[in-house]
Amino acid sequence: MINDSPPPSFKQLAAPTHQHSAAIWFARLKKILLGCMLALVLFLLVCGVTLALIVPKLPSMEAVTDYRPKIPLRVYTADNALIGEFGEERRTFVKIEDVPKHMKQAILAIEDDRFYEHSGIDYIGITRAALSNLTGGTGGGASTITQQVARNFFLTSNEPSVLQKLQRKAYEILLSFKLEEQLSKDKILELYINQIFLGQRAYGFAAASQVYFGVPLKEVSIEQAAMLAGIPKFPGSANPVANFARAKSRQNYILERMKKLGYITPEQHTKARANPMTDIRQSTDSTVVRADYVAEMARKVVFEKYGDSVYSMGLQVYTTILKDDQAAAYDALRTGLLNYDRRHGYRGPEGFVSLPAEGEERDEAIDNALNKHPNNGQLLSAVVTAVTPKLIVATLSNAQTIEASAEGLKLVSASLNNKSADGKRIIEGSIIRVIKEKRKDGTPFWSVIQIPEVEAAHLAINPSNGAVRALVGGFDFNKNKFNHVTQGWRQPGSSFKPFIYSAALERGYRIDTIVEDEPFTIDAGLTGGKAWEPKNYDGKFEGPMQLRTALAKSKNMVSIRLMQAVGGSAAQEWVTRFGFEADKHPPYLTMALGAGATTVWQMSEAYAVFANGGYKINTFIINKVLDGKGNVLMQAKPKQAGDELNAVISPRNAYLMHTMMQDVVRVGTATKANVLKRGDLAGKTGTTNDSIDAWFAGYASQVVAVTWAGFDIPKSLGDKETGGGVALPIWIDYMAKVLPKLPEIPRSAPDGMGGSSTITPEAPNMANNPPAAVPAAAPTPSTGVTPAP
Repeated sequence: MINDSPPPSFKQLAAPTHQHSAAIWFARLKKILLGCMLALVLFLLVCGVTLALIVPKLPSMEAVTDYRPKIPLRVYTADNALIGEFGEERRTFVKIEDVPKHMKQAILAIEDDRFYEHSGIDYIGITRAALSNLTGGTGGGASTITQQVARNFFLTSNEPSVLQKLQRKAYEILLSFKLEEQLSKDKILELYINQIFLGQRAYGFAAASQVYFGVPLKEVSIEQAAMLAGIPKFPGSANPVANFARAKSRQNYILERMKKLGYITPEQHTKARANPMTDIRQSTDSTVVRADYVAEMARKVVFEKYGDSVYSMGLQVYTTILKDDQAAAYDALRTGLLNYDRRHGYRGPEGFVSLPAEGEERDEAIDNALNKHPNNGQLLSAVVTAVTPKLIVATLSNAQTIEASAEGLKLVSASLNNKSADGKRIIEGSIIRVIKEKRKDGTPFWSVIQIPEVEAAHLAINPSNGAVRALVGGFDFNKNKFNHVTQGWRQPGSSFKPFIYSAALERGYRIDTIVEDEPFTIDAGLTGGKAWEPKNYDGKFEGPMQLRTALAKSKNMVSIRLMQAVGGSAAQEWVTRFGFEADKHPPYLTMALGAGATTVWQMSEAYAVFANGGYKINTFIINKVLDGKGNVLMQAKPKQAGDELNAVISPRNAYLMHTMMQDVVRVGTATKANVLKRGDLAGKTGTTNDSIDAWFAGYASQVVAVTWAGFDIPKSLGDKETGGGVALPIWIDYMAKVLPKLPEIPRSAPDGMGGSSTITPEAPNMANNPPAAVPAAAPTPSTGVTPAP
């Protein structure tokens, strides 16, 4: 049979009926719902198992309830200025009540503005961040401050697999709930403020405020707070030292958020944004005073007692040095050595860099070159980009372009022409040092300078108890950590003569005793070597003169005659009273010229005996050590001048020596010190043979100061360089800043002297009594000195 009905259309064949379609979709929906239910059950089962496994393993909250941050060892001046910090982490703990309100608001504005509303997990914040991310916004992360505290204290970030990351997140959430349960909101915020890393080794906002702005956290401004609050997300690349532009951008965003949240007014917002932030420290060294040698001395003392734990237990070491005194000493020493260095010519550029054409490659080449030549205090490193005989154009490490001309080129004028030696010539690409100076009218200018090769040391102490007021062990601690105050054993030259004179007074000589200033010779047969013919520094002999005059003029021949009269062994024993070591001062006639060895530290103690009336005190630099809670662990108990147990010479002897050394300043080799216009100054210059060591040791009524200068590898300072020309100017510069704060105290004669400085037993007239030739006086290259004044 033939079917005459028309064939079905394609649509009829392809599409099921409506009822059939609904049934299919219903079946599918049932499967989806069943799958979701099974998935939910499985998820809940997994969560249950996970919770059962994780909760018992959650760490104890003791780490936060008994928070003990690793606080570094800090060293302070006696007047509470920071001079040193030792430890891998810079930390300063601050209580929440001591954190400025605007600092807390800045943190909340960027990190967690609903912190005081949620219970550890901010579901609203999570939703808001998710929606923002889906719509292409920048809603930021959804981690609360509580979660960040949980991560910082209890978790690591080294989970490579997805499963481990999910497990870590579960830990974080549960720990956040636990933190919120056991701690108050303020305590959690306090932990965050003290624990978070903010770049440049700074942990916590209190440390960061010192590192970046040099101020305590309680003093930060709104704009400073906003900049600090922007660092935690990118501590390495968004801190103002590493990347100021990025730090400024984040600061502006936070200020906008603070305004939007009502934390600051529109006026405060405008003012804060307008601040150029020029107060950011160029160096992240948080110390206030340059006293690196002092800080290192203090570190060694506490390390020997407590070991490696000193770098984390928060010890506070309070030294005896005074902030203003230390700053004066540091500046005086560096200025004095720079002035000496200028007198001896330019040695040439520090290095050279081949500069590409203008562009990023050129900038990068300059940066790389200057990184190898870091700034040295006010001596800034620079790369020469253009040079003529009358002008130098250079780029500093901060990309600033500077120009030096006229008076700024005095040191290097000979190095700016084609005739100069290759090693000294300054050309494009030369790496040089510059310093900003001021003319007499106060206008600034740039000078080309160089880091001195010569070294120096300066120590100032209180003669009443030996407390160090200031100590500078060298030109730059980072360049040379050798402490020339305590470690540098050098010949004292003529600065040692007062101790020989003191020995002579003890044997009955008077300050007006006449001694002959005439030459003599000790034969080679008696010395066991070559003949010794000592001379005065200037080569002149003035005949008979009083001891007072001889010391003022630093006459070598008189000192030798006194030494011979006293006797080598007796003189050697006498100087040990002042703290000198006998084995470093052999009992030969050359001791009279300072041929032994001493340190600046020893010399200060010795001169303190003259300054305080005859008492031996011990120089000390640490006053007390406190633990992290402020408990006293160590306390200095120094000897005091005036204690009869400490008397080493008679008050009469000390007074007579004082009057003689006053003449050294008034009319002798140290008359430059009269610029200080003080009547209580006394001291002695010293220069060793060939001007290898230069000294000035002196004092006022309340401060003893000793200055030394020389090269580490001994060589001549120069034919005309003496203690009065190299060391004394440093001493004067220091005293000029310190003495105005100290009253001038007249010194009266001790009881029994009747106001006279010459009432002593009769002593022999030495005018025609030359010293005997003694074999023990045999000189050697290290002791055959002819000291200068």
